[in-house]
Amino acid sequence: MVSASIERDGNSVPAYGDRPSGLLTFTPEMHYVEVLTDSTVAPFASNARGEGTDAENRAAMAGSIGMFGTYTVDENGEFSGNRVEGATFPNWVGNVRTTKELRITVDGDRMTEHFTRPDGTSIEIIFERVTNG
Repeated sequence: MVSASIERDGNSVPAYGDRPSGLLTFTPEMHYVEVLTDSTVAPFASNARGEGTDAENRAAMAGSIGMFGTYTVDENGEFSGNRVEGATFPNWVGNVRTTKELRITVDGDRMTEHFTRPDGTSIEIIFERVTNG
């Protein structure tokens, strides 16, 4: 991930902190995996995933999202939507997103996700293609 921003009430603010980190993978079998994190979220003092404090758990939940599912393309091979099969935010499981909510544009080695939440908030995430070598 190169950058991530949220637009609320005409203001653009960083999504996933000042140093967002993430990866989005599409497979030829029409599956995807996406993980987005705020790399500045502090480790849990307990060093145990299930033993975070309320504040630690809130920061971890607010500073990350992971999901996987299937995606579709149109007759031109362009992204036309996805279905969330699993997510760290359980409310998204089963969601189907069309290009009304989620658009993907590609320019060279950069891909931009444009996502509109049900409340109208816009999120833009820019990824750069990973190359071998």
